[in-house]
Amino acid sequence: MRKILVGASFAMAAVLLTGCGAEEPAKDGKAKGPAAEATGTPKESGGNGDGEGTPHEVTIEVKGSGASTVMYTLDDSDFEQITLPWKETATIAARGAEREVGRLVILTPGHMTLPDGKLGAAQCSITVDGKKVVESDEGSGKPCSYKLK
Repeated sequence: MRKILVGASFAMAAVLLTGCGAEEPAKDGKAKGPAAEATGTPKESGGNGDGEGTPHEVTIEVKGSGASTVMYTLDDSDFEQITLPWKETATIAARGAEREVGRLVILTPGHMTLPDGKLGAAQCSITVDGKKVVESDEGSGKPCSYKLK
């Protein structure tokens, strides 16, 4: 297995090194070829490169008390140790193909001690532009998710 990984690493390095050089400038001083065509405004991956959709202020929140963990996808994905209650806000917009199919916001709270003394999932919610769009039941164990369009 190690030989395969080392071989794949060398092959990937060779491909990257051979594709990185620019063409020599022509007599008119302008470069020709793929490297010259790559200049300009980069396009977003996964779409047609026409920019972003409408920005939205998204707030994810976990209620409760004590310490817990949380895994979320907002403007980035992250996994954190947190102190409850906890809240994170970001302004995000759909990019590329996400404008067509939507951008998924996910919040998965960890476990905490519930008021009845049992261990259960913390309650989570997602708010978009000031309107609460998703709220889980305390102890349900279900993550909060919302498709932003």
